[in-house]
Amino acid sequence: MARYDFDLITLGAGSGGVRASRMAAQLGKRVAVVEESRVGGTCVMRGCVPKKLLVYGAHFAEDLTDALGFGWSYADVSFDWARLIAAKNAELNRLESVYNRILRDNGVTLLEGRGVVVDGHTVEVGGQPYTAERILVATGGRPSLPEVPGIEYAITSNEALDLMQLPSRMVVVGAGYIAVEFAGIFNALGVKVTQVLRGETVLRGFDADVRAALAEEMTRKGIDLRCETAVKSIEKVKGGYSLRLSGDETLETDLVMYATGRRPNSDGLGLEAAGVKLNEAGAVVVDEYSRTSVESIYAIGDVTDRMNLTPVALAEAGALVNTLYRDRPTVMDYANIPTAVFSMPPIGTVGVTEAEARERLGCGLDVYLSRFKPMRNTLAGRDERTVMKLIVERATDKVIGLHMVGAEAPEIVQGFAVALKCGATKAQFDATIGIHPTAAEELVTMRDKRPDPSPECQE
Repeated sequence: MARYDFDLITLGAGSGGVRASRMAAQLGKRVAVVEESRVGGTCVMRGCVPKKLLVYGAHFAEDLTDALGFGWSYADVSFDWARLIAAKNAELNRLESVYNRILRDNGVTLLEGRGVVVDGHTVEVGGQPYTAERILVATGGRPSLPEVPGIEYAITSNEALDLMQLPSRMVVVGAGYIAVEFAGIFNALGVKVTQVLRGETVLRGFDADVRAALAEEMTRKGIDLRCETAVKSIEKVKGGYSLRLSGDETLETDLVMYATGRRPNSDGLGLEAAGVKLNEAGAVVVDEYSRTSVESIYAIGDVTDRMNLTPVALAEAGALVNTLYRDRPTVMDYANIPTAVFSMPPIGTVGVTEAEARERLGCGLDVYLSRFKPMRNTLAGRDERTVMKLIVERATDKVIGLHMVGAEAPEIVQGFAVALKCGATKAQFDATIGIHPTAAEELVTMRDKRPDPSPECQE
């Protein structure tokens, strides 16, 4: 008779939780997944997927305008936001059914409700205890809101994805990737967008040239960037909301969206009572094998706040299954993980920023930077420019950072990420023949180093 009800109980049916559960079940393990919301998790239901669908929808505004420069003409073009939201919701329903089928087809038991960890081998769901040899916490994260008077009037990215009508005016508070993505979506669809951010520009942590290029293009597209500005309070007024900003400036709008950070979903799960250590931000503390302070409890994905990207959670799930059930202890490799921002224009990036490289290498790096108008924009009459940047370690000639702002940047950088993962050198980039005419060929034709701005590094 089995000692436990299951070999593995997973809390959270998001990307990481479903991947780990499915892989363990395929190896003959008895697995259950606990989910209190929709199967699919943040990425599929409240994040990457629905957001990208809205980005596609918003891009048609620019595509239609650009088409005029290529000889197209049209009349009576209109946009129906509610139709886009309905189509997006239908796609999410389809994806949820796909995820449910993945669990069923692999023999994974779905326990619907909120899971609470009682001890190292017990999870309670709706008052019913279930036991397992191991427990996996994969509950993801959620938007967090600051303590500002009137914050109850603000929405987050969750609610923004389900608006049934567009506002005329909107304030987006925040400077991170979620903030710039939603600012771009709503601005392209005709909403007057003001973005309020505490820092000097958008996307703290990204390469400085990337940040500057995106801020310039956002401003060019009509987004009102209020940098080094804070929201002091929000009041509901007739016809909308009034924001008091630093310096006692007021700003009236129809909708306020906050995108000022996310918090691990660790509250109310019984983790600390069960002996699982959390850090000050509420993230589950794990070792290199994703084990928590309790030997039988593991955690992956955003709830650990290591690198909060869906593909990373998927890779962590694979590494965990290798470790636990394939007798192949696997440590997750976080080096050279590519990422994208689906802003307008989008960003693709892999490797280190110039600032990170300088901190590590001092004068021992070469920087190549190219800024140009893509061919499509010449006939379209669009002023938008593409920026590409390579950072090279001089001693080894290895390309250690690659950054792009411009159309198709995420698609292009995904391919070049393989090169960086393989340790490609600048000489190998130079020896690669470009595909002409493409924007991507610029990354293998850059020959002129940018002069070093530091006097001590100048030859």
